[in-house]
Amino acid sequence: MECKNCELRQRQFYCENCLRAHLRDFRLQTQHFTSDRDEQVAKASKALLAVEPARLIRATLARSQERVEELLDGLAKLKRDNESKRDALRSMRENLATRRRTLSAAKLLPTPPLEYSTAKETQELMALSNTLSRARSGLVQELVEVFNVVEVGGRPPIGGRAGTKGEWTIGDLILPVPGDIRRYPPDHINAVITHTVHFLGLLTFYLGIKLPFEIQWSGKRFGVGQPWIGACKGTESGSWAKWSAKHPLHLSSSNLSSSPSSSPSPSSPPSPTTPLPASISDSYTETSPSSQKSFTTAFAMLLYNVCYLAHTQSVEIPLSQAGDVLSNLWAVCCSPDLGRRSHETTPLLAPPTPTSFQLDFAQLLQATTASPASRPRGRGPGARQSPIVRSPRRQERIPEEEEGWDLVDDVGDGFG
Repeated sequence: MECKNCELRQRQFYCENCLRAHLRDFRLQTQHFTSDRDEQVAKASKALLAVEPARLIRATLARSQERVEELLDGLAKLKRDNESKRDALRSMRENLATRRRTLSAAKLLPTPPLEYSTAKETQELMALSNTLSRARSGLVQELVEVFNVVEVGGRPPIGGRAGTKGEWTIGDLILPVPGDIRRYPPDHINAVITHTVHFLGLLTFYLGIKLPFEIQWSGKRFGVGQPWIGACKGTESGSWAKWSAKHPLHLSSSNLSSSPSSSPSPSSPPSPTTPLPASISDSYTETSPSSQKSFTTAFAMLLYNVCYLAHTQSVEIPLSQAGDVLSNLWAVCCSPDLGRRSHETTPLLAPPTPTSFQLDFAQLLQATTASPASRPRGRGPGARQSPIVRSPRRQERIPEEEEGWDLVDDVGDGFG
């Protein structure tokens, strides 16, 4: 070597000639290895070309094996489904065979005539209806005893003399007819109407009757607050369904005031057995015509409910007696057909009110709102009276009953 540095052991520096020599050697080696690489690549390519058909065959075989496994799984599932369906079909065949045997045995039995079946069902239905009627009658009797609905102060017909009617009370409170409401303080009227509304609500609940006018309470619960009344949905028969607005079935102290001359205190209501004197019969006068009209309309709705309830129990109440609420309710409770027909049990009643119920609400309202000021204050035979304003105490005869009265020698105006 001509370079002295190259001759050193460190060989840290190369000369230009040495670098050329090294690059030439590396280039020769690279060419040699490149030719070897190309030869090996060519050999490998030839080998792969020879193996490719076998690889494709093996891949196809693997895919076919997977497909076969999927088909086997589907076949097993179908077999299970077929077994379950076969079991269900076997069960259905057994049930069908049992039914056929039962049908064949039934055909061999003698068939009862249709008239016999219908008569038997009718008898069972009548027996059930009678049982319901007796149960309802028992509940109604207990209800009458609880509310103590009685007639006081009258006299039965004895010795050819005509009987007189007394005052009807509920809970020891007199419920007057519409024309006599002025004779009682508001507290008395509200209390007796509340008793009557409770009694009527329980009575209709026991009998399963739906009334044309529905009662709601200001407390949103039955018996809580003050009662309001209005028509529910119904037919046009009776001209009551259009009165859907709620009216107060109660009086307030602001609506009623006593006359300054002779006004009894509300804390001491009239005695339930003694009528007020004629001098104070009009003591309680209403100061608000609109409130009077609204309450009178509500009271007429209550009268209409009672008359319709009586009609459902085969008790017909004429217009002239519609104002005797407690008397009419007593007639309902004593009806021989009590509880036989209902809106909830067979035989079903038509919705309120059917055409067979002839009472028109407009006529009842007109009779109820008749002004008592236009009538004479006297109670003599010549006094003119509205159909349901005053109760005919001395003019009507009470039918004599077979039992219930004890005849004595001296009989006054009281009970015997």
